[in-house]
Amino acid sequence: MAGRAARPERGSATREAILATAERLFAEHGMHAVSNRQISEAAGQGNSAAVGYHFGTKADLVRAIARRHAEEMERLRVRMVADAAGSTDVRDWVACLVRPFTRHLEAQGSPTWYARFRAQVMTDPALYQITVEESLLSPSLRLLVDGVNRCLSDLPAAVQQERWAMARHVIVHMCVERERALAEGAATLPSSWDDLATSLIDAIVGLWRAPVTPI
Repeated sequence: MAGRAARPERGSATREAILATAERLFAEHGMHAVSNRQISEAAGQGNSAAVGYHFGTKADLVRAIARRHAEEMERLRVRMVADAAGSTDVRDWVACLVRPFTRHLEAQGSPTWYARFRAQVMTDPALYQITVEESLLSPSLRLLVDGVNRCLSDLPAAVQQERWAMARHVIVHMCVERERALAEGAATLPSSWDDLATSLIDAIVGLWRAPVTPI
C-alpha cells in the first residue's frame, strides 16, 4: 500500500520539477532553443524521455505551464472583477487586467520566470495561440474583456483589437524588465510590483483613451 501511495507522489513531484525547469529554460533561451532532453536532464531526470512521458509534445508542455499559473491569477481576478461589476470607468477594468499578473509574480518571490516565459511564447504564433485558448477558459477574463469593450464602445472594432494587443505587450514586457532586474539583483524602477502595476494602469488607460487619427 505504501509503495502504491508513493508512486503518484513521485509522479507529481516529477511533473512539478519538469514544469518549473521548462519554464526557466524557455524563459532564458527561447522556445525553440530548448529540447525535451535538455529539460529532462536539467530537471534531474535520468530518463531523457521524461518530458514526453509526462506531457507529450512541446505544445502540451507550454499549455501545462500556462495552466499552472492561470489558476492562481484567476482566483485573484475573480474578486477584482466582482468589485468592478457595473463600472463604466475603464480604469477599474484595466486594474483587473494588470494587478492579478503583477500580484502573482510578486507572490512567487524572486527569481521568477513567468513574465519572460510569456514574452518568449508571444514570439511564436502557434504556441501563443495555446495561451490565448487557455485564457478563454477564464470566466473572469471574459467579463473583464466585456467591461473594457463597453467602456470603449466609441472606438472602432479594429482600433479596439489593436490596442488590446498593445496593452498585452506593454504589460508583459514591462514585467519582464522588472523580473529580470530582480533576478540579477539590479535596481528596479518602479520600486515595487504594486507601483509598477499602478504605472501600467495609468499608461494603458491613456493608450486606450488616446484619440484615433483617421487613416
